[in-house]
Amino acid sequence: MKVYGLIGYPLSHSFSKGFFAEKFAREGIKECIYESFPIPAIDELSTLMAQQPQLQGLNVTIPYKEVVIPYLDELSPAAAQIKAVNCIHFKDGRRIGYNTDAIGFKRSLEPLLTPHHNKALVLGTGGAAKAVQFVLESLHIPYQLVSRQASDSTISYEQLDAPTMASHTLIINTTPLGMYPNVDAAPAIPYDLLTERHLLYDLIYNPVVTTFLQKGADKGATIKNGHEMLILQAEASWEIWNG
Repeated sequence: MKVYGLIGYPLSHSFSKGFFAEKFAREGIKECIYESFPIPAIDELSTLMAQQPQLQGLNVTIPYKEVVIPYLDELSPAAAQIKAVNCIHFKDGRRIGYNTDAIGFKRSLEPLLTPHHNKALVLGTGGAAKAVQFVLESLHIPYQLVSRQASDSTISYEQLDAPTMASHTLIINTTPLGMYPNVDAAPAIPYDLLTERHLLYDLIYNPVVTTFLQKGADKGATIKNGHEMLILQAEASWEIWNG
């Protein structure tokens, strides 16, 4: 039996286990199981790997996408640049880290882009933001990081003025603001400055339409949630695990 799974903590609302169970049933994939492995600390990964000698692959979610790296033998070029891993392939006794968040995000974003989406605002600076930055760089789209406090590499939400909002027509939320159950929360951007030229992309998928996206839709902006990205990154993980 080939074992795949997801590590993170907590894992009460795991998309991955249900996705792969449906995939295995739909495609007649036998001798494979996908389990959730909630580990309260990353150092428990070594114990998990010892207990699961049939492990073929793991997905990695919050809060371990960055701290898992020292437990790996090798990183893909993208994962090395992003410095975050959400997919591990166990191959020939080695543990190889990949970032399929970047693959899923790029594949879901590209069909929505128009020529005027040539500058982006990236809301948040965590591991998910790093994958987004990697994709924007590969697409040659300049971006500005936005955080609660300004720094050498970021501006604050208070600094989002009319010229900045007008020129940065692609806005990506990588923060957890608005995620269930705190569905009324939203990044503090000046929503009154949004127009139909804007494209708002939220990595959150629950709820389907976050407050961030709804405020964009109210101004005529194009909106996209993270559900398709999640499916595409999971499919990319399966591609990696199976060559």
